[in-house]
This record gives sequence, structure tokens and C-alpha cells, in this order.
Amino acid sequence: MNTMVLALILFAAMYVLLLIFSEKRWIIALSAAVVFLALGILPIGSALRAINWNVLMMLTGTMVIVELFVQSKMPLRMAEGLLKITPNVQWAIVALSLFSGLISAFVDNVATVLMVAPVGLAVAKKIKTNPVPVIISIAVSSNLQGAATLVGDTTSILLGGYMNMGFNDFLWFKGRPGIIFAVETGALLTVPVLLWLFRKEKAWVVSGEKTQVTDYIPTVLLVGSIVLLIVASQFPNKPELTNGLICCGLAVIGVLYELIRRKEGSMIKDSLKAIDYKTLLLLSGLFLVIEGLTQAGVIDAIAETFVKVGGNSVLLMYVMIVGVSVILSAFIDNIPYVATMLPVVSSIASMMGNEPYLFAFGLLIGATLGGNITPIGASANIAGIGILQKEGYQVSTRDFIRIGVPFTLIAAISGALVIWLVWA
Repeated sequence: MNTMVLALILFAAMYVLLLIFSEKRWIIALSAAVVFLALGILPIGSALRAINWNVLMMLTGTMVIVELFVQSKMPLRMAEGLLKITPNVQWAIVALSLFSGLISAFVDNVATVLMVAPVGLAVAKKIKTNPVPVIISIAVSSNLQGAATLVGDTTSILLGGYMNMGFNDFLWFKGRPGIIFAVETGALLTVPVLLWLFRKEKAWVVSGEKTQVTDYIPTVLLVGSIVLLIVASQFPNKPELTNGLICCGLAVIGVLYELIRRKEGSMIKDSLKAIDYKTLLLLSGLFLVIEGLTQAGVIDAIAETFVKVGGNSVLLMYVMIVGVSVILSAFIDNIPYVATMLPVVSSIASMMGNEPYLFAFGLLIGATLGGNITPIGASANIAGIGILQKEGYQVSTRDFIRIGVPFTLIAAISGALVIWLVWA
């Protein structure tokens, strides 16, 4: 058995196990990486270089800053201010959905749902309407705009790390509009969908008590991280770990500030709990496995298969990448999928004599939005449904796809079209 076939078999086995044992994904990915190293598919000397430390550091720092931001109650205060300017429940739901999308462009999608969903529940209870579609709308909107910025979602950070893109590059890249324009076009075009779905909700919104923000420093740190990432984007020859050091440095400042303010040693422990170590270990394992696949020739073989099916048509290949990404990410986690497919689409582009950006951006659009088709397609959806179940509400698959499918189709088609018009 040659090395490429063995690597492909091991990768397929790993992916099947990732699907079956979702709670043990980090263990499975690390175990697969150890097997790749033990069998010599990935040389041990290449292991440290295979891991994208900048991506891992960015994720770690952002997780801590976001946790401090949530604890400060600033997101709730912002959502309440938004509700005051809406004329009725229909527009309040639309506003909350757009607001969750705006927050998720800078904050993890699950954290966004945990912040905004309680406000949506409160609105639904005040006017005695079913909160299920309200929370679903908030969840799917948070999934959409995670792809808008470098720090919005793990998949965006993966793309930025692989393509060596800075924060500004999501706004304007190589003299052309960046991916944020495609995402925001999709977001705006979902507004008519939401207005139609909630066309009967015409009751007035009653304002409740104003949430008191306990601390403004986390907000300063979050905004500061965005500003510094933008500044760093102006220096193309900056050190490789620059973005990671920015995020981790501000996280350390935030933890030290809270430690001094609260005078509680447990603060450090609480901040460390905010770090999703399982996701970091999952990504580490995937980086190693994918490097092993690359060195074994599997990535090029998969790319060649795509090229054989798609031929020389860039349009057909683009539609295939976006379509397959939407369908697969409706059922599988988009983090390992995007991590695997980034080198594949780059190889496809190289074989076709093109730059990789069109296919890579299409991959991100499809993989990010496909999770909105099913209740299990994205962690934010699962979090939203969990909140509803705690409140005693049952969410059927039909309830979810009634909103998720039209939302996904409109956003994915329009977003992919913008990417094609700009980058084809």
C-alpha cells in the first residue's frame, strides 16, 4: 500500500469518527496526527511548522476578550438601545437578527447567541408570542456574518491564516472589494425574508429596565484589538505571529486589569475557563493531518478529481465548490471541512492557472452559510435551541428549516454572486 492511499484511508477514518463522536473531536484529530507521525507520513521535523501558531494565538486571545466583553453586559445594553428605535415586534425581530449578525462579525457566533437570545426571549414574552422563530432568526443571522471579518469566526481566522490576509484584507483586498461586501449583501437581502416570515407580528415593543454596564474596559479592549489588527494589516512584511500577539497581549491586559479591579485570584481561573481548549487542540491535530495529506500527495489528488469533473470551466468549478460546501456544512462541522478544503481549492486554482481567491472565498461563503440549513449544522444553532429547551419550548426540524432554508438560499446565492462578479 503506497503512502498516499494509506494517508487517504486514515483521513477518511478520522473524518467518520469526527462525525460519530462529536464530543471527542479533539481527541480523534490528535490521535490521527500521532498516527501520521508514527507511520512517517508526516516527518516529525515538520510537525511544529505544520501548526499555524498565529491562528491558535488569535483564537485564544479573542476568546478571553470576548468573555470579558460578555461579562461587562455591554452587548445586552446595546441590544436594548436598538429595541428602543424599532416601531413594532416585526421590526424588533429584524433588528435583533441584524444586531446579532453585527456582533458576530467580531465575536464568536455561540457567544453572540448567548448574548442576544435572552433579549429576544424577553421581547417574545412581553408581547406573548412564540419565541422559537425569534431565537432561530438570531442564531442563523449570527452564523451569516461570522465570515465578514478576520476575527468573526474560526473559519475566517483559518482563511486569513492560510491566505496570509490581515483584517483590512476582508474589507479591501488586492485592489478589489473584500469578502465583507458579499456577506453584507447577503445579510441585507435576508431582511425581506425576515419581514415576510414575521409579517403578522405588529404589536408594539415595550421597553424594560435598562441593563447597567459594569465595566467599559472590555469594550475598549475589543475595539482596540480590531483597530490594532487593522493597523497591522498595513505592514505586509510584519512578523508571522503579529496578529496572535496582538490578541493575546490585549487579553493579558484585560485579565490583569480585572484582577486588580476585583482583587480576586479566581479571576485568572475564570478567564482561563473562557478558552476553548478542545477547539484549539482539534485545530492543532487537523493542521498536522492536513500537512501529512499534502506531503503524501492526497490534496493534489483530490484537486485533480475536482478538475476532471469540472473541466476547464471556472464557473462550473466555482458553483461546485460553493454548492458542495453548502450541502456538506449543513451536516458536518465547518471547521475541519474548511481546514481540509483550503489547500484543495488552492491546488485546484493552481491546476487551472488561476489565483486561489475566487475559490477560497466561495468556500468560506458556502461553508459558513450551509450550517443554517439544519438545526445541527452550526454550534450557534445548537446553542439557540438549547436556550429554548431550557425555557420549556420544543423545536422541530420543520420549525428550523422554515427559516433556515430561505435564509440560507438568499444569503448564499447573493453572496456567491458578489464574489463571482468581483473575483472571477
